[in-house]
Order: sequence, then C-alpha cells, then structure tokens
Amino acid sequence: MRKRDRNAGIILHPASLPSGDGIGDFGINCFDFIDFLSAAGMGIWQILPLGPTGYGDSPYTALSSFAGNPLFISLEVLAQDGLIEKVDLKKRPVFSPDTIDYPEVYLWKVPLLRQAAQAFLQGLDSENKDLYREFCRRERVWLDDFAFFVTAKEHFDTKAAEEKAENSMWNHFWPEKLSLRDPAEIDRYRGIWEREIEVQKVIQYFFSNQWNRIREYAHEKNIRIFGDIPIFVSPNSSDVWAHPDLFKLDEKNRMEKVAGVPPDYFSETGQRWGNPLYRWEEHKKTDYSWWVSRIRRAFDFADMVRIDHFRGFEACWEIPANEPTAIHGSWVKSPGEELFQVFRREIGRLPIVAEDLGVITPEVERLRRKLKFQGMKVLQFAFESDGYGGLNPDNPFLPHNYEPDTVVYTGTHDNDTSLGWYTGLSDEFRNLVKAYLGSTGDSPVRDMIRTVFMSVARTAVIPMQDVLNLGSDARMNTPGTVGNNWKWRVRREAFNTDVSGKLRWLARLYNRL
Repeated sequence: MRKRDRNAGIILHPASLPSGDGIGDFGINCFDFIDFLSAAGMGIWQILPLGPTGYGDSPYTALSSFAGNPLFISLEVLAQDGLIEKVDLKKRPVFSPDTIDYPEVYLWKVPLLRQAAQAFLQGLDSENKDLYREFCRRERVWLDDFAFFVTAKEHFDTKAAEEKAENSMWNHFWPEKLSLRDPAEIDRYRGIWEREIEVQKVIQYFFSNQWNRIREYAHEKNIRIFGDIPIFVSPNSSDVWAHPDLFKLDEKNRMEKVAGVPPDYFSETGQRWGNPLYRWEEHKKTDYSWWVSRIRRAFDFADMVRIDHFRGFEACWEIPANEPTAIHGSWVKSPGEELFQVFRREIGRLPIVAEDLGVITPEVERLRRKLKFQGMKVLQFAFESDGYGGLNPDNPFLPHNYEPDTVVYTGTHDNDTSLGWYTGLSDEFRNLVKAYLGSTGDSPVRDMIRTVFMSVARTAVIPMQDVLNLGSDARMNTPGTVGNNWKWRVRREAFNTDVSGKLRWLARLYNRL
C-alpha cells in the first residue's frame, strides 16, 4: 500500500471551536486549529453539516440543505472588513467557554450580522457589487427561496415560539396562500420584504467568503475538509417549502410518512427522525436535478463528503407520521445506483464515504462496493460477547475484520466519548476490551486510538473529545433526545504541542503522516 493511501484526521464541528462570541466561528481560532492539525500530522478535518440549525440545534435538521449557518460567521473578521464597529464588539456578553447557549448566541450575533449586511449594501463599490451579484447568480437555485423562507419565518413564527411549537412546520402558522406557494402572494411579500430578503442573501455571501478562506488555508496546509450531507432534510426547511412535490406530503403540505431507522445499535425503539420522505418518482422526472444541485453544493463546502444513512439510498424506513416511535415502519425502495450514475454523469467521480452503520443488508453492501465508496467502522461497536465469555470474533467492527477501503473511528458524534463508553462497561467487558487492545487499562482511549491507527483501514478519524481523553460530559449528541446536544466546546489551550506531538508520533509510527 502506498504511503499516500493512509491518512488520519480529527472530527471537530466548527461550532465547537473556541471563540469569544459563544460559538465557534471562522475567525482566528479556526485557523489556529488547522495549524494544530498540521502540527499533529493530520491530513483530514472532518466536520458535521454546516447548515443553519433549527429546532434542537441539530446540524442534521437544518433550515436549508444549501445555506450556511450564519452563527459561524466571524464578527471579528467583519469588523476587520469595516462592516462592524469594533466598539460594538466590546458589548459582547460573557459566554461559557465549554458549552453553547444557542438562544443567547443568536440574540448577540444576529443583530450585528444584519448591521454588517446593511453596511455592506450601503457601501457597495463596483468590484464588490459585481462579486456579490455573481454569488447571487451562481447560487440562485436555492438562495432566493431560502432568503424568502427565513424572512417569512421571522415574521410568522413568533406564534410558534409562544406556543412552544418550535418543531412545527411553516404551514402551522403562515398564511395559507403563502404556505402553499401561491405565486401572487409570494410576489406581494417579496415587495414588502425586499430589503430584509436582500440582507439574508448578504449574510450567506459573508458565510461563503469566510468559509472559502478557511478551505484555502486548509489546502495550503495539505489538509482536506471532510464534510457531511444528511440523506434527509428537515420538515421545517426551505427545501420542503420550495419543493413540496418532491416529498411525501398531503394537499396541505402536512407529512404523511416520516423517516427513521428501526431498532439498532443506538436505540431499542429505533430512531424516529421525523423527516419527510422523498417522492422518488417525482425526482426522476427532473433527472434528479434537485439532488444534483445538492451534491454540487456539498462539494462547495468540502473536499470529500460522508453521506449520512447511505443505506437509505437502497431502501428507506418509512414510518406513518402518527406513529410515536420508529418500531412500526417498513422498508421502501430507493433509486440506488441510478441516482449515483446521474451524479457521475453531471458532476464526475466524487470522493464519497458511505455511512453504512446500523441495519445493513447484502443489497446495501453490494451497492456501496459497486459504487466504490469507502465504508465506515466504529471501534466502540466491536465488542460483543460470543456467548462463552469471549468476544465474537466475526464482529465486523473488530479491526482484524477490516478491509482497507474503510474509514475507521473510535466513535462518532452519535456515540458517547470513548472514555465515557469504557467507564460504563461491566468489568467483564472491560477485561475483554483490554485483552483485545493489549491494554493495561491505564490509558484505554489512547490504546483505542493506537488500535485504529495501526489498522489496515485507509483512513482513521478521531473525535477531538477522544484526542483529549474527555468523559461523557463532552458527548456531542445522544440520539433520540433533544435539549442537551450539540453544545460541547473545546478550549483554546487544547491546541498545544503536547497533544499534537503525541498524535504526530502515532501518525508517523503507523504510516499516516
């Protein structure tokens, strides 16, 4: 195997980066983290979806599949660009360096982002005007609808907040004609909200410019951005409002069927995600044009992309919308290879990683292999009993069963941290883990990192929490729960030479530099 075939990286969502504004952003600390990755010998920075979050603050339930999260825009950079008065930044509240308070961050950052957008529009010179217009032209396939959608939400969703119905779709609170996309009604509101809609477009322009600077710097450091695209979209999104014909909705745009997965590693009752399912026959009529645009946009954000819930492209778990859990559902076929052949025809061969965890059938595995996508393995899933006091040697997550065409993790954003996971094991299983890893138990997480680094898997990726040997308090997400997820933040002092040096030593030892 050639040296360049083996690599390693870290998962850290931008939201978790340190900053003074309550949430990670594309400012100086983002560049510092890239320097840390480079010093650690890492070639990959894996992120979660970058879309604007809605209910539950989950990046997997974004208000758009195409837009960027405004909260990631650095206010400091906007001040350097002369769009915010530096004196205004001195009024920032004191935020926790360890957790994100999304409502408070929103109240602090969004007014300043709007202020900056207004200043940008008022001060447009010919060069900036041309660049901005080119951005709007290039992104018009999603930008116009998104800017209108979020403007309408701000005007009509006050009632949703009052009734604590934040997860309700727009059709619960918007005027019916607007909810059902009556053209005359949309035109009327476009005229009323013209300036506000333009401000939303400028904010997306800020996001695009700042993220492009981050990607360029990462490339200078020989680091690839590993992005993430959820297979499904949020019901409360501009995607569903703008294209209701592409989703399984009734005549009032209410969901008939929702997505999820049956019981699996993560949940005994499965996961009822609540996303609307696709009307694949309608997508096919347009030669999957919406999906082609979505994949193109994903590669505007990243150099390689993980497709979340890849098995859904072979078949989706369809749950009646009135079911409270995911237990009572059925598998419904998806277009599979046909869709990816369209991608290749329209875009070219793409570096995609298939998230193939959970209930995986031979059909799903054949599809992944035929498309030549890397699969995923998670070390935490490797340790199950053989029924006789030992490990099941055939568990596919045990490293001796890996194939090279694999991305291996100690854990993912949906797992407990590896230290939290290990601490929660019974003594019996802890001894089995130690025996397999060749560990004394003094540094179990480091032994897990060493094991995935030494494996034959082409790519090894470690959550930043595991790099820092953090416990369950640093867990990013607990599937099936809402209210205490996506809040963890790393402190600036974690990007030190002691941590990077230990990672670099392992990367060099196992030929992953």
